[in-house]
Amino acid sequence: MFSRCDVVHYHALGPALFSVFPRLVGKKTVVTVQGLDWQRKKWGRIASMVLRLAEQASVKLPTATMVVSRTLQQHYRDQHRVEPIYVPNGTMLRKRHPISQLRKWGLEPGGYILFMGRFSPEKNCHLLIEAYEKIETPVKLVLAGGSSHSDAYVSELRRHQSDQVRVLDWVSGDALEELLTNALLFVLPSDLEGLSLALLDAMGAGICALTSDIPENREVVEDAGFTFQRGDVRDLERMLRLLLMDPQVREAAGYKAQERVWEHYLWPQIATDIQRVYSRLAGCNSTNQMGQVTTTLANSREKQRERAA
Repeated sequence: MFSRCDVVHYHALGPALFSVFPRLVGKKTVVTVQGLDWQRKKWGRIASMVLRLAEQASVKLPTATMVVSRTLQQHYRDQHRVEPIYVPNGTMLRKRHPISQLRKWGLEPGGYILFMGRFSPEKNCHLLIEAYEKIETPVKLVLAGGSSHSDAYVSELRRHQSDQVRVLDWVSGDALEELLTNALLFVLPSDLEGLSLALLDAMGAGICALTSDIPENREVVEDAGFTFQRGDVRDLERMLRLLLMDPQVREAAGYKAQERVWEHYLWPQIATDIQRVYSRLAGCNSTNQMGQVTTTLANSREKQRERAA
């Protein structure tokens, strides 16, 4: 509240409850809604109630409200009669990373299906394990993530660990790049999303993606990936079998995924969109300053495209 900043940016519903306080001393505030957190299965009745209040707060308390998906934007139109600013999450284009860590985990490049994200019930990791265990394949299943107020659920997942099913802790840095870019297939079986960063990262790496058919996932993959019927283990098994058997389909989907990321979800363009909101809220009238920022981001975007090519 007492720093020299012009704009304070809050992410997720819970923090939206506090977005009014900087406004009391003349600052502008922004809330980005990453998802309807009160719907998450891990929260009890009281927590869900507080998060429902936070959804109301995300409309009424900040100077501006952003959402990361068109699905969330429509929800705010329907439920709150407001027009939030659509600025999606982003990612970068990635090449296959040299391996050093994989074999320590007992993995080979192109030899595993990957899930990355929070181990939380709405992510449906248990559904993915159930579908995978019905398939005879040398391809392994890797789940990488960590607990998010869901220790009992994580313990249940770890009971399925074997030579074929690997449950890893949080992975970051070069190990994350290596694990992500060398996957055969990325699967996101979730019941609830805002706009999955893990899905975007997999698509930016050119990995074929299979997701549940919730609107938030379909919005991202469109014709650049595959979906299965939400919560249906048989349909998930069917799609896993299909994609494991057809490398040409996976390769074509990976190319399309990178093209889609390039067109809609690169961080430099996302940063430019957010910068425009900040400048408007702060009353920045310096066209030159804004032009310099945009030029810098555009140059970065072009270099990123050259590296990917």
